[in-house]
Amino acid sequence: MTLTPAPDAAARLPGEAPSVPPSSAASPFPSASPSLVLRVCCEFGLTAVLLLGVVTGVRWLFAPDGYGGGGAAFAVLGAGVGALLAVLMLSAPGRRSGAHLNPAVTLALWRLGVFPGRDVLPYCLAQLGGSVSGTWLAAVVWGPVVARPPVGYAAVRPGPRWGEGAVVAAEAGVLAASALMLAGLLARPVGRRLLPYAVGLVTALVIALLGPLTGGSANPARQFGPALLAWEAGGTGPLLWAYVAGPVLGAVAGAVLGRRLGGRLGARLGDRPVSPRET
Repeated sequence: MTLTPAPDAAARLPGEAPSVPPSSAASPFPSASPSLVLRVCCEFGLTAVLLLGVVTGVRWLFAPDGYGGGGAAFAVLGAGVGALLAVLMLSAPGRRSGAHLNPAVTLALWRLGVFPGRDVLPYCLAQLGGSVSGTWLAAVVWGPVVARPPVGYAAVRPGPRWGEGAVVAAEAGVLAASALMLAGLLARPVGRRLLPYAVGLVTALVIALLGPLTGGSANPARQFGPALLAWEAGGTGPLLWAYVAGPVLGAVAGAVLGRRLGGRLGARLGDRPVSPRET
């Protein structure tokens, strides 16, 4: 059994037009018309904008000539990133690509059976490339302060009492819960309409609550670009593998559980993934 995003999207054949216009409801599923190349370009650009916003927020909230850091800074950063993420999901490019902006989310949607497996790798590569580009652009805009501590390209670092295993567990838990949330919201049209706001709220809470502890990444693309540029600049980059492995493991586990619970929770399930028409 596989989750379907909504009756109108699941019931039609891949070549049929949707009964509801794509602009009427946001969802992490691509529109029926754009080609894979266009959708991948949208993912690249949207992820770059997201990382530009993240690095900009870290620069002004944590640098000595900005707010100066502290617990309140994580709350402000979380609110800003959550709002930005919701806006990107609701934007026209976001509706074209589905605005995953997170390789773990793409994998979760694939394992839920509602995203074509052939599109997973292009989407993930676009998201990672957008992460590098957005981080680099932020460094160009804001100058050397982005590379220096405490900004350090906005690379996520765990607190002193958090080892790598604990980071993996925390990141996996966040993505498992997020995958279950996706399964529940995408089961009904009203859930799809609420999805951008729910994702933005969850992102804000993760950054605000887990930021001072684990770093609150919950997105391999969030850490990839900053960690890569920090490594190139300083020779010893921040922790990366845990911020990749944790979300991926959690997303897959949550999606598997979501599929098993779907029928019991009354979710609308189908037998084939959403397959956008290539043009």
